[in-house]
Amino acid sequence: MYDHSKREVAERRIWRQTKTPVRVSPFDNRITAFLYSLNESLPTHCSTCTEKQTFAHLAGFWTVFRHSFAAMGIKGLSKLLGDNAPRCIKDKDLKALSGRKIAIDASMCIYQLLVGVRMGADNFTNDSGMNTSHIIGLFYRSIKLLELGIKPVYVFDGKPPPMKGGELRKRAELKAANIESHKKAQEAGDTEAMEKFSRRINTITPEMTDACKNLLRFMGIPVVEAPCEAEAQCAEMCKAGLVYATASEDMDSLTFGTTRLLRHLWAGTSSTAAKKGIKPAEYSLSVALEDLDMDMAKFIDMCMLCGCDYLDGIRGLGPVTALKLMREHGSMGDVLQVIKGNGKYTMPDEYPHDEARKLFCSPEVLSAKEIKLKWTGPDGEKLTNFLVKEHNFDESKVQSGIKRLEEARKATNQVRIDQFFKPKAAPNAGKLAAKRKAMIAEKGKKGKGKKAVSTPISKKARK
Repeated sequence: MYDHSKREVAERRIWRQTKTPVRVSPFDNRITAFLYSLNESLPTHCSTCTEKQTFAHLAGFWTVFRHSFAAMGIKGLSKLLGDNAPRCIKDKDLKALSGRKIAIDASMCIYQLLVGVRMGADNFTNDSGMNTSHIIGLFYRSIKLLELGIKPVYVFDGKPPPMKGGELRKRAELKAANIESHKKAQEAGDTEAMEKFSRRINTITPEMTDACKNLLRFMGIPVVEAPCEAEAQCAEMCKAGLVYATASEDMDSLTFGTTRLLRHLWAGTSSTAAKKGIKPAEYSLSVALEDLDMDMAKFIDMCMLCGCDYLDGIRGLGPVTALKLMREHGSMGDVLQVIKGNGKYTMPDEYPHDEARKLFCSPEVLSAKEIKLKWTGPDGEKLTNFLVKEHNFDESKVQSGIKRLEEARKATNQVRIDQFFKPKAAPNAGKLAAKRKAMIAEKGKKGKGKKAVSTPISKKARK
């Protein structure tokens, strides 16, 4: 079980370093999981630091995480599910995923690697000055997954949908402000401020993306280039049965309809994370809908009310209120009528929820028939040329990695025994579901106006 006393100490120390309050939900240990996940793929970046310096690096990572990831996906959905549908969230040991195919949001993975190195030291670069930290990190992370018997497929973003322009503009404005602050700090000779703002201006360039695609193909790992959003493409592959789950930190993967979402995947590849009890979390969409007593249409509407990349938020309306209003009124149209007549909430000038709903319900994706997934052995010669000659990595370490890849391929070729059987629903599953819904409804009536208390289920979910 996670040591919450240590977590509280960490929160206070991060506050002193960054002046940012950190409250990590037991259901959403995003910060902790990310910090520990860096340990395995970049094991030496803090090896010479004192404990105080190392924690300063971790605090710096939280600063980048807060500015870069906090606004992505559905705001507050993870905690909302943890509080109201805890059965849908389960800790997942990556060994249990052996033989499974996992669709990974590539852009999120690359960004984590860029931030992970920059927080502790200078970025790795080749002779031409190109940043290569994402390349070496992706190389070793992918090897680790293959050694666990997992078959990864990396899905890359295409063009952003037009409606995401507003969110992208906000991020661009924030980045421009950070670049300007970095320049001022540089002119003033303020090294501490320079380091702080340099963490906030990481950019994934087309050259970086192309390099990662080449690396993965040389490793024998399939790459899918989505026409639009990677999360939507992962969800399509998951719904079609091409993959077992989507691996991403973006909660809107569930809104796109992925049947299973794996968060904190890389925490499962880290020995340090395992010692601390931090594990990947698997979210089940079907269980979430059942426990929330919603169909998919209501769930999408609730997610849009929580706040998403396609719509400006409604001031005064958070995830808890969004869930309450959807349960009371049942549709987005009725909820908006209530909001417009209530002074507590401030609607944005434009709120094209119908268009946003279409993006979630009918996103631009490749159909399952258009995607062919094939895992092959590594091309040792191309990998050596790419990593050693083009990017100046140590040849002995690269050859060691190639050997690990060849051995790992044997593990990924094994077939899971459950692939020979079809799962059968429990005979009393319907009765149990009805009983749970009745208990939730009864609890809502009794607890109306009172402070929520923990239940045995929620305590179990925290472990």
